[in-house]
Amino acid sequence: MEPTTSKSLVSIIMPTYNCAKFIAQSVKSVLSQTYTHWELILVDDCSTDNTKAVLAPYLAKYPNIHYSCLEKNSGPAIARSAALKQVKGDYVAFLDSDDLWHPEKLSKQLAFMQETGAVFSCTGYELMTEDGNCKGTALIPPAKTDYKKMLRLSCPIGNLTVMYDRKVLGNQQVPSIKKRNDFALWLQILHKTPVCYGMPDVLATYRIRTQSVSSNKLKLLPYHWHLYHHIEKLGALKSTWYILCWAWIKGTGTGIKRVNINA
Repeated sequence: MEPTTSKSLVSIIMPTYNCAKFIAQSVKSVLSQTYTHWELILVDDCSTDNTKAVLAPYLAKYPNIHYSCLEKNSGPAIARSAALKQVKGDYVAFLDSDDLWHPEKLSKQLAFMQETGAVFSCTGYELMTEDGNCKGTALIPPAKTDYKKMLRLSCPIGNLTVMYDRKVLGNQQVPSIKKRNDFALWLQILHKTPVCYGMPDVLATYRIRTQSVSSNKLKLLPYHWHLYHHIEKLGALKSTWYILCWAWIKGTGTGIKRVNINA
């Protein structure tokens, strides 16, 4: 079912780097949406594989798919910000170039936001292996996540599920941090609106990749410190506390709702 305001344009942000193996699947999951009033903004962070060649047939056929390439390799935060500068939509959504959306993702989430008045929302998502096999597990976000809960649970929402109302929250730019920049953006948005509303519906699929930017958790420690202490301006004790919260959650899975789903 189309949401009430079916003419609302959704701008979809998709940064990419050397994702030729997966990006066609991601683009096809956008093309398969039951809600059709969208634009896909692809920003290539100077891929060295054949990403552009893979995208060429889609760029030739669909005028609402836009592609640009950065002048030099700069990281996902810069690529996302470059895409955000191009948005024309009433709403902004995010999908990385190796993840997938279920066909009713946009339709259901827009309807939810317009029916509840939410300006910042997320959904549940399932996990798959790098080669596309379902792991039988889905992660469900809290019904409401405020600023403190976002910190305490170390970002309990999936980047591939987020949507926000640009008419209310305005244009956004991603904080300049190489890793956890999506987390930094959600915290930035929560300075402008009280909560992110979570849907229990599983509407996306996250691909777990062994060589992804965030796969090595130990290497993320300095980025968490920079995010908490320098970007969010939290004191040393609070920054240390939230790093410990992150380590506990990643080590135990506490605080994140996981459900079993059929393969």
